[in-house]
Amino acid sequence: MRFFDEPIDFEPQPGCGSPVWHGRADDGEALQAFAVAARRADGRLAALWGSDERQRRGGFRLHCVFGLGAGHAWLSLDLPAERPAYPDLSGIFPAANRMQRATRDLVGLFHEGGPNGGDLRPWLRHGAWPADWYPLRHDAAESANAGSGFANAPSDYDFVPVGGEGAHEVPVGPIHAGTIEPGHFRFSVIGERVLRLEQRLGYLHKGIERLFIGKSLPEGARLAGRVSGDSTCAYAWAYAAAVEAACGVSPPPRALGLRVLMLERERIANHLGDLGALGNDTALAFGFSQFMRLKEDWLRLSATLFGHRFMMDRIVPGGTAIDLDAPARASIAAQCEAVGREVQALRKIYDEHAGLQDRFLTTGTIDADLARELSLTGFAARATGLHLDARAHRPGYTPPPPWAALDVRPASDERGDVAARAAVRFAELFESLRLLREVAAGLPGGEVCIEVAPTPGSRGLGVIEGWRGEVLVGVQMDDEGRLARVHPHDPSWQIWPALEHAVIRDIVPDFPLINKSFNLAYSGVDL
Repeated sequence: MRFFDEPIDFEPQPGCGSPVWHGRADDGEALQAFAVAARRADGRLAALWGSDERQRRGGFRLHCVFGLGAGHAWLSLDLPAERPAYPDLSGIFPAANRMQRATRDLVGLFHEGGPNGGDLRPWLRHGAWPADWYPLRHDAAESANAGSGFANAPSDYDFVPVGGEGAHEVPVGPIHAGTIEPGHFRFSVIGERVLRLEQRLGYLHKGIERLFIGKSLPEGARLAGRVSGDSTCAYAWAYAAAVEAACGVSPPPRALGLRVLMLERERIANHLGDLGALGNDTALAFGFSQFMRLKEDWLRLSATLFGHRFMMDRIVPGGTAIDLDAPARASIAAQCEAVGREVQALRKIYDEHAGLQDRFLTTGTIDADLARELSLTGFAARATGLHLDARAHRPGYTPPPPWAALDVRPASDERGDVAARAAVRFAELFESLRLLREVAAGLPGGEVCIEVAPTPGSRGLGVIEGWRGEVLVGVQMDDEGRLARVHPHDPSWQIWPALEHAVIRDIVPDFPLINKSFNLAYSGVDL
């Protein structure tokens, strides 16, 4: 298959996941030309990462995944061992900025020729390792200290200054008052009005991509489910789909139905918690207590049915590690009915509460043009009017099994503010309740898992519509059939920069509310 008019040949990925095509760019100019063509076709940059291929091919490799109307195109570019440089893509897709900087920190691949010479500031490296040592290179483990004995020498970070009469900076974090993950937010303000926000993340680096190397497929599944705790089902399914594609197998229909039950329960749990937190940030303690009560009941039934509150380690390559009998599925349907009634009443309270709506409306606004520019997915994109949902039909795109038969109806809103993101969450919650009832009632019979034999030297890509948006996992196997490189990608990579835009012209006290309306992952973008 050939995309656009670029001289790059693509091959379709096997398996039953989202449509994926694999291709190889001859050089940096071909990569740039494809990126430009993808941008003009309203495509988006879904992920970017690097791999050390010196043991097999004598050099490095850059991997770019582009989200297109019909699916995803995984394009790779071989780079020399001596000077692994490639053209900066951030002038075409601004979302590339942080991904390129992370790739430089971890693998030592360098981007060149970007706007104003390119953003060369470190992203994940806070001084815990030297600038000339790269954790994801094969020789890093054999080098002195293997990364564990380096002195921690944090350096200053060059935040972009904002001048002018009355302008000053308000630093927030990285350590916060609540039990949340660390992140630094540098506000430039006049009075309380925000002129600019710049983020500094990367305080949670845990070396998870390094841990994948050399693991067996089952070991990789356990690790994938622990990338980001609130999205364990999404990551586990994306990893499983990538492995299944690489090995050319399809999980049984019953397993796919069980995966839907777990993924949609994960989606509802997060929406329940965040809708409550949004009420709390507007001083509506009643909303917070009621939604958190519903979330706790929801998680307790998950623990009863799946043996874990977050259903961790239940989605595996080849299917699922658990089955549900008829009484268990009936309890899911009954809970859906009960929760639906209560959320319906709570939505009416939220919609009619003047104080809450005053805080929600026109606050933290982004529009569809910005969402496209930043390659947004998920409910953040749908709240600007974009109909991007990997579970749903759209022109030129048929979702993979079992979604195609479920006829998912994506929620959308065109306002792009906190009120819109809350409205989309409510609508998605009700749609997920419908899906749960339908799947629980019509779960196919048969086995729940098949054996997946490793295919040495293969690779696959898994794409799942997690509760935040598009969760993507790329998998490569070595010549022995073990994991050579695994890259998990969270939608927060693209949405964090949108938060910087969303707060402009609002006031500093509105930041917690705007931030919570997105509720982005820190750990998911710090691998």
